[in-house]
Amino acid sequence: MTRALVLDCSAVLPWIFHDEKSAATDRLLDDLTAGAQAWVPALWHLELGNVLLGAQRRGRIDQAGVEAFLAQLGVYGIAVDAETIGRAWGKTLDLAVQHKLSTYDAAYLELALRRHLPLATLDTDLIRAARATGTALCLQKS
Repeated sequence: MTRALVLDCSAVLPWIFHDEKSAATDRLLDDLTAGAQAWVPALWHLELGNVLLGAQRRGRIDQAGVEAFLAQLGVYGIAVDAETIGRAWGKTLDLAVQHKLSTYDAAYLELALRRHLPLATLDTDLIRAARATGTALCLQKS
């Protein structure tokens, strides 16, 4: 079990959209259920909310499903990094430029690098950037 990690928004979506799940995403969920600590940048809640809102608008999930999923997330050890905002226009922006990432994705990479934690993501560009920086990955596309 990974004891601590950085949790990208993309890594939690298979827990609600079962057609996206894999053995790796199931293991990640098992790790969090067993008490692993997940760190997220300060934008994580907004990003996840936006994804869920878009899925709801497309009829992929209803309001009750959104509320149940958000309640489920509340039982895991998900900590918000207090330094995300202060690093946004410095190291995070530098990583975004260097690795051709959005600043949102670069925030996850910056957090993983700073805390020396593996990154849980399904985002192809973020996986590429993590590999380029030597950041460990604890979840990859199947």
